[in-house]
Amino acid sequence: MHRSNASADVPAHPGALLPLLASDGRVVGFFAGVADLDVTNPADHELEDGVRLASGARLEQFARAGSGDAFCFVGEGGEERPVVYVSLDGEAGPLAVGLPDLVRLCLVAPWWRDAPGRTARELQAVADEYRQNVPDLDRRRDLAARALGLDPAGLPTDAAALARLAELSRGPVAAACLVLGYEGDPLDPLFGATPDRP
Repeated sequence: MHRSNASADVPAHPGALLPLLASDGRVVGFFAGVADLDVTNPADHELEDGVRLASGARLEQFARAGSGDAFCFVGEGGEERPVVYVSLDGEAGPLAVGLPDLVRLCLVAPWWRDAPGRTARELQAVADEYRQNVPDLDRRRDLAARALGLDPAGLPTDAAALARLAELSRGPVAAACLVLGYEGDPLDPLFGATPDRP
């Protein structure tokens, strides 16, 4: 997923992606409207009581999906922290190591929630349906990427982004990001199966 050309992978606004995700119209239009990652109303960003990390580390919600699912930073620090998704359906798991990784995932595969367990052909069908529903997807993605200081040509492929997601779901990051529900039981893994590469 990472390329040797660092300038294509690193935003021009290091450490300042979150404010852009909340304020730049092109970015908000893509992330809130297409990728279902909304940081525009911090008052809505509160985890259900009792939801916490098994490790005792901090779990800080910074965005939400339209369903009310939560995007959370793990531990202390800034935008370089791991990002965990906590579903209201009782599932949770890591999505990225750092906000820049999450941004790239959402830019190239905004349909990532539909990836687990699907074959390459099924994933292509999901992507095609997404494009039918959002016919200007590429234009909106490119506008948002440029507003964030990213070169659209330097973004990973959707296959690489989904492979990274699968890798995180079964590696040490997943173990460090185990989320407990309000009754103290671990939430189900967000990605129990590894998607095939398209």
